Amino acid sequence: MRRLLSILRFHRARLLAAAVELPAPGHRAPPAGRGERRAAAAAWWLGSSLSMAQCGGLAPPSRAAEEAQGPGAIAGDPPAGAGESLDHDGLENVQGKKIIPKKKKRTKRRKGSHTPPDSMDCLMAEMPFASTNTGDEFGITSTFEIYFKKRRKRTTRRKTEEDDQTKKKRQDQPNYFISLPITNPKITRGIQAVQDMVVQKDHRLSQAMVRYGSFHVTLLVMHLSSEEEVSTAVGALLESKDAIEELLQGKHLDLSFQGIDHFRNEVVFVKFAASDHTAALTEISETMKKIFQEKGILAGENRAFKPHLTFMKLSKSPELRKQVKKIDPNLYENFKNHYFGDETLYRLDLCSMLKKKQPNGYYHCESSITVGKSHESDLIKKALHRESLALLSKLNKIKELLSNPETRMKINRELFEDRHKQQ
Repeated sequence: MRRLLSILRFHRARLLAAAVELPAPGHRAPPAGRGERRAAAAAWWLGSSLSMAQCGGLAPPSRAAEEAQGPGAIAGDPPAGAGESLDHDGLENVQGKKIIPKKKKRTKRRKGSHTPPDSMDCLMAEMPFASTNTGDEFGITSTFEIYFKKRRKRTTRRKTEEDDQTKKKRQDQPNYFISLPITNPKITRGIQAVQDMVVQKDHRLSQAMVRYGSFHVTLLVMHLSSEEEVSTAVGALLESKDAIEELLQGKHLDLSFQGIDHFRNEVVFVKFAASDHTAALTEISETMKKIFQEKGILAGENRAFKPHLTFMKLSKSPELRKQVKKIDPNLYENFKNHYFGDETLYRLDLCSMLKKKQPNGYYHCESSITVGKSHESDLIKKALHRESLALLSKLNKIKELLSNPETRMKINRELFEDRHKQQ
């Protein structure tokens, strides 16, 4: 215990010497050095040690012993005798204070608490250029900012490229086509029967139906952006007439339509019956495509040519696309293998997709060609044959009436009455 008291006296003497060197009030103290920090730690340890000594059963010195120290205690010198006076002063200071155990965890500073004037933040605030943004001043940016800027540039560039591609697609969309018109009444009546049956089952699909006056087969599509290009396309169509005549070699091309198929259940069409005539139609399409491209017109599509006769498609009505996503094949199940009739190739038209249609529902035609050397005479013969058949049927009906006895009696009676009146 004596050894402990002697150590305490020594450290107290050092603390008193350090207190004499403290600056006057109002004067900012320089940052604490190594010695000052050691003195502060020793003061705290001194208070803790005295508390431990008091708790250990040491009695405080008497009043007489306290007075016996004399004025030397004020100056901080150790007493001449034993060290009870030094212990007594330390114990009085310790008893007057409340001992609070030190917490291991650092507590958060409350809002509104003031920063001590000798703290690091206050000292740094007095430095020059304290409010200067070094990142802006020296061009220093974080890795995230650089990455974000590059990403934003890539996104903007990609969006611009996509917009340009969309505009280019819109500009290159086909607006003219080569049409083979469907004029056989048997085919149009059969398709109308299918349309009526589908509409009865789902009335919404009435907006998807193609008018009977617009029935056609597309041989070639193209984009014509000016009247000059339209004129060039008309010249190419007229030039293709001779090439088609060579392919046909004076024969007619009869196209048979049988069965119904679809494209992704969004477009429904009548199929061509499998025959050599379909291959000949494909060859005509490729020949015309080559002639148009030689004229500098971008004609044709990347996909393979598949001739078909469309009579129902969802793209005719954007509002219908919101209600009906797919056309149910069961709606036309009964006509999947139906034979609709034959169409003879005799005319090809250059039609516009966007210009106003004709009163009969067919597309606006810029120009047309007829193919087949004796086709017109054959048409006349067919028309005369149909008329002759109609006349023959009427004559047969007259003969049947005259062969009837009652009819003969009526005729004879009327003739007799007319003669009697004349007399």
